[in-house]
Amino acid sequence: MPHYLGIDVGTGSARAGVFDQVGNLLASAKQDIEVWREPGDIVEQSSNDIWRAVCIATRAAVAQAEIAPEAIAGIGFDATCSLVVLGEGGVPLPVGPSNNPERNIIVWMDHRAMEQTRRINRSGAAVLSYVGGVISPEMETPKLLWLAENMPATFNAAWQFLDLADFLTWRATGSLARSICTVTCKWTYLAHESRWDETYFRDIGLGALGDEAFARIGTEIVPAGASLGGGLTAQAATDLGLAPGTAVAAGLIDAHAGGVGTVGARGDFGSVLSRMAYVFGTSACTLSSTAEPAFVDGVWGPYFSAMVPGLWLNEGGQSAAGAAIDHLVRMHPAAGEAAAKAQAEELSLSAWLSLQAQSRGGAAATPALAGDIHVVPEFLGNRAPFADPDARALIAGLDLDTSLDSLVGLYVAGVCGLGYGARQIVRAEHDKSIPVDTIVVSGGAGQSPLVRQLLADTTGMVVVASTSPEPVLLGSAMLGAVAAGAYKDLVTAMAGMSELGEIYHPDASLAGWHAKRFAAFELLQQAGKAIRG
Repeated sequence: MPHYLGIDVGTGSARAGVFDQVGNLLASAKQDIEVWREPGDIVEQSSNDIWRAVCIATRAAVAQAEIAPEAIAGIGFDATCSLVVLGEGGVPLPVGPSNNPERNIIVWMDHRAMEQTRRINRSGAAVLSYVGGVISPEMETPKLLWLAENMPATFNAAWQFLDLADFLTWRATGSLARSICTVTCKWTYLAHESRWDETYFRDIGLGALGDEAFARIGTEIVPAGASLGGGLTAQAATDLGLAPGTAVAAGLIDAHAGGVGTVGARGDFGSVLSRMAYVFGTSACTLSSTAEPAFVDGVWGPYFSAMVPGLWLNEGGQSAAGAAIDHLVRMHPAAGEAAAKAQAEELSLSAWLSLQAQSRGGAAATPALAGDIHVVPEFLGNRAPFADPDARALIAGLDLDTSLDSLVGLYVAGVCGLGYGARQIVRAEHDKSIPVDTIVVSGGAGQSPLVRQLLADTTGMVVVASTSPEPVLLGSAMLGAVAAGAYKDLVTAMAGMSELGEIYHPDASLAGWHAKRFAAFELLQQAGKAIRG
């Protein structure tokens, strides 16, 4: 029986999962990856380190699945939207002040290019209407402009600039084809017109890329799931412990793999056109599909065929979600005591706090647990719907309580804050007639039943989870199944390999309380903006 391998590279680790043809997970494995942080909002990684981690995780997952390497018929990759810089021959080039060539990735959450971002936005370029009106420092053209202005030697010596998912497929197959997902969502490629906007690149100061007909950022753009080259090269097969020639699919951004793994699932709640994927990990990403383009201020897109083939995509979310909650709770005086208890139970601090909240009454007890604490967890800015990277977190209602109960309350208030942010995105999409009626949750931070119920209560939406324990990996495995020919297209694979599971309805008895909290949330946001002004 053929099996399919999904490989996901997040911010902190590479993961691999082995699935059968109907989407059952046989085994998975994880390997941590290095992250370097420096003053100036610099966050970097190494493409060699990431490939090493991918290989370790893949070998471990296949071994745990107890199948022969030849049983893997197709491979799909997804990754964060980080910028990989390679010199001639694929050698890594330095991208920051360290001048260390091994540190050749500017991570998605790196905000060093804020000034370049502001200048691009002042240009009023036509392509900005396809990123919600305002480009983000998380996207690649501000990062490229920063390199051109601050490290011209690296910019000029670069052979290829690649999104991380496209780097992985190149490393696996030798193909320089880019996924329509990566270049459309993060590089300003106009998928609906099958072209780069040369005027945009010249106007913002990246005319060199136009001079060379975009050879360094992608001239072959293919759908996610397209089979690349001749499959795994001999060297990549040796690295991964798999068979040469194994089909490799064009990849996806990691959040979009979560969307593919959930929004087309079999189930009675919603449809592809009314389900909003909420991929809740280090960051949070919301993904909604429409038959016609919908222009929503502050929400990225509309992107054509960037997730579901033939449909337009609107992408929102927050730059810090799971990371925001972790940062929030570790500021509390009881964090050390709680972290020790969590470690003793082999749980993350956030997972332990979720269980503690459940034992104290769960989501139904939110008013008592959160009390007077209000949190706007925008530690890394507001991605959507305000597209405000300068926004910062605010906390109101703190007292002198240093107990574990107080910490649990802070945790619950923080998760509610993320939910209210999602509520703003849903409202903005409803205002543009996007018929979202169901949120399909995935991602590591979204596995908690408490978090799912809080998301339902704070947004007022039905929240549904996948039956798969690893929907992001499943989404990538679907790509591999399509590349191998097991399914005729990605839509068919979505229906054939995924199914909706647990359902969380908003608690009607708490609707009024959450409405008041939401009003307070927006008041705090306004106060924060006024203070910055």
